[in-house]
Amino acid sequence: MYLLADKFKGKKIILASASPRRKELLEGLEIPFKIGNVSDYNETYPKDLSVKRVPQYIANQKSLHFSNPLKENEIVITADTIVILNGKKIGKPKDRTDAIKMLGKLSGHKHTVVTGVCIRDNKHKKSFSASSDVWFGEMTKDEIGWYVERYKPYDKAGSYGVQEWIGYIGIIKINGSFYNVMGLPIQKLYRELLKF
Repeated sequence: MYLLADKFKGKKIILASASPRRKELLEGLEIPFKIGNVSDYNETYPKDLSVKRVPQYIANQKSLHFSNPLKENEIVITADTIVILNGKKIGKPKDRTDAIKMLGKLSGHKHTVVTGVCIRDNKHKKSFSASSDVWFGEMTKDEIGWYVERYKPYDKAGSYGVQEWIGYIGIIKINGSFYNVMGLPIQKLYRELLKF
């Protein structure tokens, strides 16, 4: 039986991300990896870039800022996730007020979550993105306020974690990968790693 762990025997896989959710998802593939220093890349991108292409661009830039050149046996994985509402990018909230405002905008509407991923070794680079549509039902100000106060989603694009309480009570439907909304399109990453 051919498994990813067999393919990457002797390789050192590095996840260059501070996200505990991405770490948890990559652990689900049951391949050994370590967490690498997160790039100090400031996530700027060309202004004329279409919003859906931004995460893949940033994932590429994070990879290039991580370490050059990589050692012979190293493979680095970088990722970036954004939320798009009405054609506009929503980032991470600045503070409690901003988080409440963001969730108020998402309440009762459909938005899109796009994650860009880059896989790179010292000879090859492969990048891709995945997109999921998410529908939130109407949420009250009290529900939003309680969630923000308890979960403090300040490190999350769109101010929410799909796997948290707000996802349980708010999300009506997802078209696309649930794990992509969580921060890493793990099934697609698995397939791309097999081909890498």
